[in-house]
Amino acid sequence: MMEFDYVIVGAGLSGLTLAERIANELDEKVLIIEKRDHIGGNVYDFYENGILIQKYGPHIFHTKEKKVYDYLSKFTQWTDYEHRVLSYVDGKLVVMPICIDTLNKLYDLDLDEDSMRDWINEHKEDIGEIKSSEDVVLANAGRDIYNKLFKNYTEKQWGTSAANLSPSVISRIPFRFNHDDRYFEDAYQGMPKDGYTKMCERMIESDNIHVGLKADYKTYINKINYSKKLIYTGPIDYFYDYKYGELLYRCLNFVYEFLDEDSYQDVAVVNYPNDPYFTRITEFKKLTGQVVKDKTAIMREYPGFNGEKCYPYPTQEYLDKFKLYEAEMEKEENVIFAGRLAKYKYYNMDLVVKEALEIFEKEIKQ
Repeated sequence: MMEFDYVIVGAGLSGLTLAERIANELDEKVLIIEKRDHIGGNVYDFYENGILIQKYGPHIFHTKEKKVYDYLSKFTQWTDYEHRVLSYVDGKLVVMPICIDTLNKLYDLDLDEDSMRDWINEHKEDIGEIKSSEDVVLANAGRDIYNKLFKNYTEKQWGTSAANLSPSVISRIPFRFNHDDRYFEDAYQGMPKDGYTKMCERMIESDNIHVGLKADYKTYINKINYSKKLIYTGPIDYFYDYKYGELLYRCLNFVYEFLDEDSYQDVAVVNYPNDPYFTRITEFKKLTGQVVKDKTAIMREYPGFNGEKCYPYPTQEYLDKFKLYEAEMEKEENVIFAGRLAKYKYYNMDLVVKEALEIFEKEIKQ
């Protein structure tokens, strides 16, 4: 029977990064166990009809962290791409995040930087203490902006009012007093030239890494010989057999279709805050820069509580429940927890990789 130094549960970016570091820097053997039939976690992509499809919705690489960019650049070249998003409101396509151009288009204005500040000051509400995501928007932009761009979108995305969500949910969305229409301002932005799956495959090319797909680790873990630690990147409530109850996640269901046309929309992602069902439409060719004549692929996203677990539910009830699991995690001596599912925290992909690199340096390499 083969012996390993480490067993890693989960073949998302967190697990793959840790496996790559252990195998290539320490020259130790790693077994990755993954319940899905593919590696890459939610960045997994595949070709269909000649178009690269992101199975779990749009993932755009962006980071301020040169360390993360340099690390992933060992496994991929990059296609230059700066993400731009439009939002369909009142029959108009307006720029998101909110900038001068958003207000000018939405309200037929002719604002500049100074007059935008004046307009915002006239419309924003005096909120004494910011307690919710609703408060964030009201304090920064006012009620009409909240109603048009945020209220219904947030209720669809989370299944509850923004008034019930922590400020952090919407605080990630910037307000800009300029004409910058990019969604992200990070120094490093782009898309993997050959797709995320190819990048992930290159991360685990080492002979020291073995991968088992379509497998529940609990079925096999007692039959595996490993000498060091278990690294767990799956749902933390499942790890502890739901000892304190299930943690809630907001899920997404993804529906894609092919169209016999060159282009469906102006940018890769268009939000539909006031459509009763889906939140946004992604057109993949505009993410990847692919040239495929007379054919394109789009995807609609439908939020709910069934489907792919995407976002930890940011209400106090579930954050408090996670703290019970966190207390158990701190007692573990032979288990390392990593990633968004284990930490019950939403991470952009660059921070997933950053955390994994730091765990390797501080807890594994030593």
